[in-house]
Formats: sequence, C-alpha cells, structure tokens
Amino acid sequence: MADPPSHIDPDTRVDTALLHASRNAGIAVLYQDRRLRTVWSHNLNPPWLESSHEGNGALPSQQADRLDAAKKNVLATGNADVLEISVADDGMGMRWFEIWIDADRTPAGKIKGVIVTVLDISEQKRREQTLKALLREVSHRSKNLLAIIQSIASQTGHYSGTIDGFLVSFRGRLQSIAASQDLVTSSNWRGASFRELVVGQLGRYSMDTEHTVRFAGTDPYLNPNAALHVGLAMHELAVNSVSYGALSHADGYVEVEADLSQAPDGNEQMTLKWVEIIDVGTDAKVRQKRFGSVALERVVPTALSGSAALDIGTDRLEYRLTMPRANFELE
Repeated sequence: MADPPSHIDPDTRVDTALLHASRNAGIAVLYQDRRLRTVWSHNLNPPWLESSHEGNGALPSQQADRLDAAKKNVLATGNADVLEISVADDGMGMRWFEIWIDADRTPAGKIKGVIVTVLDISEQKRREQTLKALLREVSHRSKNLLAIIQSIASQTGHYSGTIDGFLVSFRGRLQSIAASQDLVTSSNWRGASFRELVVGQLGRYSMDTEHTVRFAGTDPYLNPNAALHVGLAMHELAVNSVSYGALSHADGYVEVEADLSQAPDGNEQMTLKWVEIIDVGTDAKVRQKRFGSVALERVVPTALSGSAALDIGTDRLEYRLTMPRANFELE
C-alpha cells in the first residue's frame, strides 16, 4: 500500500478507513488461501455468513459449485473473474450478488490466495425488472392504441363523403384519444375516473362544464382500455350535442349518470347514461347512421364486452352503456 499523503494524520489507519467505507457501501470482502480456506472476512451478511471454511455461506449447492469453480480458475490462471449469483430469500424474494474474484500475489508474483468481493445488486436488479415490465406494458398498450386508431381511421373513412370531411372527423377523434391517453398516463397507467373523462371531452367544446354537464350517481374509475373507449363515446356524444343537440344552445346542458347494479349472472356491472333534451323533429341529417352512432352502439360496447343503446326521439337523446366489472373499480 502506498504511503498516505502528508496532510493525513499519521495515526489514521487507511486500511481501517477503507473497511469502514466498504461496510457503508454494502460491500463484503473475503480472503482465502490456495486451499480456499478462509483467512479473514469483512462485512459478511446472510447468505454469506460462513457455516464452513469454504466461505460459501448458505448458498445452494449449485451456486456454491459455480463459485468454487471460479475461484479455482483464478488460482490456476491468475486472471480475475466476475460472476453473478442469485439466491432465493424467503424474507425478500430473490436476491442478486455480483462477485469479483482477484488473485493475491506475493512480491515475487506467486499466487497465494484469492480476494472475493461481494456486492449486493438486488435493488438494481429489481429496478431493471420493473423497467422491463414497464417497457413490455408500454409496447402492449401502444399496439392496442394503434389498433384502435386503425379501426377509427377505417370506420371514419367509410362514413366520410369527402377527404376534407374525413380529415376533420379523424383529427377530432385522434384528439379525443390523445386527451384520454393523457389522463391514463398521468395516473401511471391506472386509468381515469369517469367524470374527469367527461369533463375532459366536453371541455374541448364548452368553457363552462359546470353548467353544461350535470352529474348524478357514482364515479367509477375506469381501467386504461375502458378509459380510451368511454372517452371516445363521450367525444362522439359531445360533438353531436354541439352540432345538433342541447349544447348547440347557449343555455343547453346534458345529464350524465353512472349507476352500479347487478348483472343477471350475479356480478357487478356499471351503466353509464347520457341524456339531453333536443329539438330535431324528423330531421333526417340527425337521424342518419354515421360513425358516431356506430362507435356508440358497436365499437365501444364490443371493446368493453358490454352492451349499449342509442335512442334518438323527437325531443330527447339518451345513450346507455353497460359494462362488466372488469372495466372499472370504485374508489
């Protein structure tokens, strides 16, 4: 070891300081001779607390054999080695260790033992696993989102008479999906509440949502898939209302309700209802089938394994969407 710098107190033991530093960093060190007998150790914790002179602690036999083979290879070749070992821990799940094995030589260069350095990398591994799981989830959700967009593009094209009409409708639906996706992302992919979805979609067309939408019933928290599709339904209803319905008038409003009930199979279900007063009479333009009604009656309920009904009378529009428990939770 080199002499300490002149500004260090000569009474300070550099080796002691290094041992303290290694303990604070969670690093364990083990020194063994050529016969792999433990000469000394520092900061060993389970599963490395030695139960035998081999210094393999309570490692499973397969892992202990790997470690012994690596040590013997370093003793034979003098080349350092590093390996990763995982150990099942009932209290903490799986634990991972990175193990460095270096040859210790005499001044003449003869190998006289091995220095084994053990670093617990469990937290790093857990972060890596979490990141991989998140990336897989993002990939899965991205594919689902692209499938939804592809379906919307196809259906919008089918019900659009002109390119300009297609672009206007498709752009609005993309913005609707983006708004719902923002809510889902901000919740760490948990989803979104029904009421914030409604306000988010209506807020794009009305600055005074406290007046233009009246809520009743409960406020279910929708999972990501349900949030995107219910958001799309709310968008179609809002656009229709602004164009032909209650929100086309300055004092108009819509009523939105969410009710929990029991399905015929005994499981819980949620019914979302949108009601508004309209004055369309027999206006064929309002009653004709467009993508909006197809989305409300077929696309959205199918995606949620539910059912839906859109009733347009001469003075009232009512939309009901019923979905099973898998799509929501109650906070």
